Amino acid sequence: MIIRKMFKFENAHIVRDCSSKRCRTSIHGHSYKAEILLSSNYLDNAGMVYDFGLMKQGIKCIIDSFDHATTIFSGDNDEYKNDLKKHSERWIEIPLNPSAEQFCRIFFVIIDRLLSATKMQNGERDVKIHSVIIHETDTGYAQCFKEDAYNAKMGEINLNEIIFSDAIISEWEDKKLFEKIKFKDEIVNPKDV
Repeated sequence: MIIRKMFKFENAHIVRDCSSKRCRTSIHGHSYKAEILLSSNYLDNAGMVYDFGLMKQGIKCIIDSFDHATTIFSGDNDEYKNDLKKHSERWIEIPLNPSAEQFCRIFFVIIDRLLSATKMQNGERDVKIHSVIIHETDTGYAQCFKEDAYNAKMGEINLNEIIFSDAIISEWEDKKLFEKIKFKDEIVNPKDV
């Protein structure tokens, strides 16, 4: 069975080397929608794959980190990167060009790690991320499956190369959340949400 939860975030970026001149040469933003699809062949004690309230914990925290932030490609010009960081408190530096496709892949890998590190509390079993859909506009989206997320031909996703600004981390309830995800340290789901 598959469940789907949609999250929204506003984000700015430049996608270098793309065909669209405006997109590759000017900072611009989008009102993104992120659809997170989870699957399991089991249901928990309440007859659910995974309580939507639990998705509002770590998964929402990660996606919300991109809200009202600028996503910066680590391979971009140092002067540009430093200027953005100087003038914006909320930024994320990633090792890939910040396209909708790469957002899908990054979210997939992070959520996959999050779920594998999570100690379930209500009979949830074998909960996996099925796919991620990122709507960049009303008419365009990208969808990522496991074989896409871990496809080295599309660029390696090394979580150690993803950097969240101090302003973003300061808003997290668990300031060590991303460290726990990176190192697969146990994350315990709350019993009540």
